[in-house]
Amino acid sequence: LPRRWADNFSAAGCGGTEEHGFQHPFLQAVGMFLGEFSCLGVFYLLVWRDQRRPEPSMAPSQPFSPLLFLPPALCDMTGTSIMYVALNMTSASSFQMLRGSVIIFTGLLSVAFLGRKLELSQWLGILVTIVGLVVVGLADLHSSHDQKHKLSEVITGRRWPVSWGGERAPTDTRSHPGFFGFVILALLLVPMYYIPAGSFSGNPRRTLEDALDAFCQIGHQPLIALALLGNISSIAFFNFAGISVTKEISATTRMVLDSLRTLVIWAVSLAVGWETFHGLEILGFGVLLLGAALYNGLHRPLLARL
Repeated sequence: LPRRWADNFSAAGCGGTEEHGFQHPFLQAVGMFLGEFSCLGVFYLLVWRDQRRPEPSMAPSQPFSPLLFLPPALCDMTGTSIMYVALNMTSASSFQMLRGSVIIFTGLLSVAFLGRKLELSQWLGILVTIVGLVVVGLADLHSSHDQKHKLSEVITGRRWPVSWGGERAPTDTRSHPGFFGFVILALLLVPMYYIPAGSFSGNPRRTLEDALDAFCQIGHQPLIALALLGNISSIAFFNFAGISVTKEISATTRMVLDSLRTLVIWAVSLAVGWETFHGLEILGFGVLLLGAALYNGLHRPLLARL
């Protein structure tokens, strides 16, 4: 929501350019990684507090190379950047619902690269998720006349919850990719400043990203800085809380809570007037929930009771 709030601001840029929308997805992606990286501070705080106890509960970490996190960090950086570009092209609720496509890619890639055998219910969940994505996409296309941009053919998502083992997982495993993503993407802002993007770009220079223009807009409209800070804080809290829930309870519980997050985003977007109500979104959201439930085996307890 803070990310979408920032997109709604308009301000003058550098050199006296006319007022224009704040559309800087790659710069905001850097802020997202900064939020993830901030979890490292929480991790060391928890380690310090545990070491001060008479009987520490955290097991000592095994030696490993932080470069192991570089490949997933590069994948995360690419996916996040594309997601933030896509958010400029659709509503916040549709964007959140379309992220449900991660189930499809997670399932298919686990079969292709990990040799995993999916159950019938998981294949059915993937199929139902595809149907839900089509419904949500149709709803977005029907309401796109009220938006500045139509829905792009960009469907992506973040990692599906994974059960972690060990005490240090809730923060340490997220902070290293956050560090790599923050540093690498921040450095890439320099060449992006010179790469032409034409009508695909949202800044006056029509380059892939214009970080200087973003800072000038923040100077003219300080509320943008508040929105960016809110985005960084929400990302940090979401990652820490999400992985903690996955570790302490289960990935299924996190899936349910994440679905509720989609509902909250949709309700707030409607309340503040960022988008209009469309009945197809209710149907699409319900179908996506059904697909996620089938994939994660939520039907098993129900069948066991029956």
